[in-house]
Amino acid sequence: MKSKLVILSLLLAGTAVSAGAQTKEKYYSEKFKDNIFISAGVGAQACVNPDNFDYGIGNAITPLIHVSVGKLFNPIWGVRGQVAGLWSTLYSERGQVEGTYAEVKNKKYFTLRADAMYNLSNSICGYNPDRLFTLSVFAGPGLTFAKTYGKQDKLNALINGSVGLMGQFNVNKYLDINIEARGEVSPSIFGSQSSAYTDGAVSLTAGVTYTFGGKNFVSCGAKVDQNAINNEVNKYRSELAQAQADLANAKNAMSNGSKPVTKEVVKEIQVAGPRAVFFKLGSARIDDYGMVNIQLAAKILKANPDKKYKIAGYADKATGSASVNQKLSEKRAQAVYDALVKEGVSEDQIELVGFGGTANMFSKDYLNRVVILE
Repeated sequence: MKSKLVILSLLLAGTAVSAGAQTKEKYYSEKFKDNIFISAGVGAQACVNPDNFDYGIGNAITPLIHVSVGKLFNPIWGVRGQVAGLWSTLYSERGQVEGTYAEVKNKKYFTLRADAMYNLSNSICGYNPDRLFTLSVFAGPGLTFAKTYGKQDKLNALINGSVGLMGQFNVNKYLDINIEARGEVSPSIFGSQSSAYTDGAVSLTAGVTYTFGGKNFVSCGAKVDQNAINNEVNKYRSELAQAQADLANAKNAMSNGSKPVTKEVVKEIQVAGPRAVFFKLGSARIDDYGMVNIQLAAKILKANPDKKYKIAGYADKATGSASVNQKLSEKRAQAVYDALVKEGVSEDQIELVGFGGTANMFSKDYLNRVVILE
């Protein structure tokens, strides 16, 4: 009786933990090729050099172009590499007679940057694929390449750093319109022609971003049928209460000197009815909530070793081709098969049948990403 109480208590605790394991969904890129993007932008930048202040910083504004390639690991974090540049302008009086006009010097250059990106909107407000506008911050190091003035005229690489803000307007899952502001500091590309060793630059650009295959993030947690979990918890609670009552009655009977009474007990054996394990879009991985059904099914299957069960996998026909869905449904069924075997179910007791690659069983697409055990 005491062992039964312990087992029921552990089952009750484990089921309760599973029910409350995850309340907030998180998202990630399931495959490395997901959420890779390319972007391009055009705009203007101003060379923030002390030599330019006397002539108005507006006179030092020049065009700017940039092209980027990057990847989003999840809706909050991403990285990109960027090449940017064109030319920069300096109003220099070095080497001139005092009081004469400043000499205007233009310098062609290009910069390679590595940016880490952090999406403030998705971090603070949560991921929403239909959100019209998001705001991100980015920062990272870079290398600016420009030829030096003088007879040598050789190419120099100058280390720089920059930070910025980027606003993105969500056109659709493939396309965004970007507005980007950046501040950058590096050694002066004008060398001895500049009175300052360091240059600064501020820029404002607008452009577009294209995500290959569309933005595609997979939820780490799936919505779970709380009623099913609550029913399991209540069942264990009821069995635990009954076991505690039986133990109390037995103790009272023994303390009163009563003779043990033999009682015939009819034990009901549970037979497994159909059970379903649902999957995320494009995935054959069983999540924590799917494992709840796997473990419960394994317990019943092992209690009925003389019965055989069939496993059938399905995929919704709304996404993917027939051949892709066929392979995906087979992978899902195999995943459930392997999980049951790992839980101790005999391989001879279960078989894979009837993979459904395209046919929909239910009215909602997400309900057809399922493996049925019966």
